[in-house]
Amino acid sequence: MDYKSTYQEKFKSLKICVLIPTYNNAATLKSVIGSVLEYTNEIIIVNDGSTDATASILLEYSFLKQVNYSNNKGKGWALRTGFKYACEQGYDYAITIDSDGQHFAKDLPVFIEKLESEGSCLIIGARNMNQSSVPGKSSFGHKFSNFWYWVETGLKVPDTQSGYRLYPIKLLNKTSFYTRKFEFEIEVIVRAAWKGIKIESVPVSVYYAPSGERVTHFRPFKDFTRISILNTLLVLITFLYINPRNFLRAIFKQETYTKLKNEALNRDESNILSAVSVGFGVFMGIIPIWGFQLITAIALSVLFRLNKALVIISANISLPPLIPFIIFLSYKVGALWITDNTIELNFTSDITIESIHENFLQYLYGSITLAIGSALSFGIITYLLLTIFRKKKTTYANE
Repeated sequence: MDYKSTYQEKFKSLKICVLIPTYNNAATLKSVIGSVLEYTNEIIIVNDGSTDATASILLEYSFLKQVNYSNNKGKGWALRTGFKYACEQGYDYAITIDSDGQHFAKDLPVFIEKLESEGSCLIIGARNMNQSSVPGKSSFGHKFSNFWYWVETGLKVPDTQSGYRLYPIKLLNKTSFYTRKFEFEIEVIVRAAWKGIKIESVPVSVYYAPSGERVTHFRPFKDFTRISILNTLLVLITFLYINPRNFLRAIFKQETYTKLKNEALNRDESNILSAVSVGFGVFMGIIPIWGFQLITAIALSVLFRLNKALVIISANISLPPLIPFIIFLSYKVGALWITDNTIELNFTSDITIESIHENFLQYLYGSITLAIGSALSFGIITYLLLTIFRKKKTTYANE
């Protein structure tokens, strides 16, 4: 089959290029470029400051698009530079393939077919990590990376470390990335998922040269440290920003709002259960586990089979405008328990979460007491109101 004539048009019509970042891989670079040329001429080579014979090899391919710079800056920087250049050249997608001969150009068609069937998405080439030639450190890193990607995005992907990928560079064009080394390949797929870009996978072949022949620029200590720091930051952002953001977005979707409203006003539910749900939500909204109140409340409401909608609504008693009131009242109530060295807090604009540190024990006792008292009060009021209004509606319905 003449792959060049078959796929040449597809690469052009779909605005796809093959991006080859390279650094000191002169021994394999020529064969990689040659194999890709069997499928397409839409190739961009990024020479990341190579000091071997790479420059002379690239002279043979002057008809291909190239980006060259003298100082090595890392694979992440090479990819970011290549993405920017590809967008300037009018491409919408870039398939990245390593220059060390680990990937095979014969797998390029599976990316094209997946893109055509799924539409715009980011596609990762999943390697078979169970084959005997896979180094032990690669197998460990593969499992480690997949786990943290699931924590950060909620998505299970078979191979988050594969560098053989199709990127929707047009959708990523306005994203400001921060990493420059190998950890960029983690950052980009996490942030793509956060942007709502669909993540897909396709099976690809992989070749690991024998240890004596293998050329790798991955530095285990430095690069694992970088990746670990990045994952720590991404997990914090996930729990403190991304998950709450996604939750609020879901609430304000019309179908979600309607579902939440119907569940909250469920007339088949007992008054006691509804009242307990409201009281529990208020309790969870006040207790001092800032940042985890809503997540914990939802999990426990499922465990105790409460009205999740009422728990969620009630837990939002700790919305930012109400936080100063909660801190102020917690300190006032806490003064009833802590008789020595209490703080006389005035209700001013100076009330912030930092105020908690001035006398944490007073705040802790007060917030728990306030949470219990508020939960009982809201629960009782809810029960009385439901008893009155539901009884009236039943009376009217029978008349």
